[in-house]
Amino acid sequence: MYICLEGIDGSGKSTQLKSLGKWLEDCGLTVSQIREPTDSPVGLLIRKMLQKPGAQDENFQRTLALLFAADRTLLMDNIRKKEEMNHVILSDRSFYSSLAYQNGEEWIAQINQYALKPDLVILLDLDTETALKRCEGIDSFEEKCFLDNVRNKYLKLAQQHDFMVVNANNGFNKVHDDIKRIVASKLGMCI
Repeated sequence: MYICLEGIDGSGKSTQLKSLGKWLEDCGLTVSQIREPTDSPVGLLIRKMLQKPGAQDENFQRTLALLFAADRTLLMDNIRKKEEMNHVILSDRSFYSSLAYQNGEEWIAQINQYALKPDLVILLDLDTETALKRCEGIDSFEEKCFLDNVRNKYLKLAQQHDFMVVNANNGFNKVHDDIKRIVASKLGMCI
C-alpha cells in the first residue's frame, strides 16, 4: 500500500508521517518512508533551488517541475520494490504537490504521467496564517498569497481525486488519531 500525506508547507506532514510510521510498525507492519524531493542528486538540487530568490518565477517553476518529475521517476522503482515486499510505503508528498505548487495543470500531468499514484492520499488542510507561523522561513514558497493559492488547489484536487481531508488546525494528537482511523480503515485494521 502506497500512502501519501499532502498539504501546504507547515501543515505537519513530516511530523505526522513519522508518527504514523511508528504506529504502523508497532502494529507489526513493515514500513518504508520516502519524501519528495528525495535525497538523490536530483532531489538535492531541487532542495537547493527552492532556497533561491525568485523560485516562484514562471520559468524557474517550469525548471522545478521538470526536476520534480525526474526525481519521481527515480523514486518509482524503489516504491515498486517495496510494494512487492508487502511494505506500507509512506510518502511525504507525491506528484499531487506539483499540481498544487506549479502552474500548467495539463503539462504537469503530462510530465508526471508515469508517476505512480498513491493508493491513499491524506490532505492535511491548514489555514495559511497558522502554516506561516509553523514554517522555518527557508523556502521562498512560504508567502501568504502563494500558500493561499496552493491550499485552494489542494482542496480542488481533494475533490477531484477523492483525497481524505484532515483538519490540521487541530492539535497533534487529534490529527494523528484522525489519520490513524483513515489508514486503519484502508488497511482493514481495528483501532
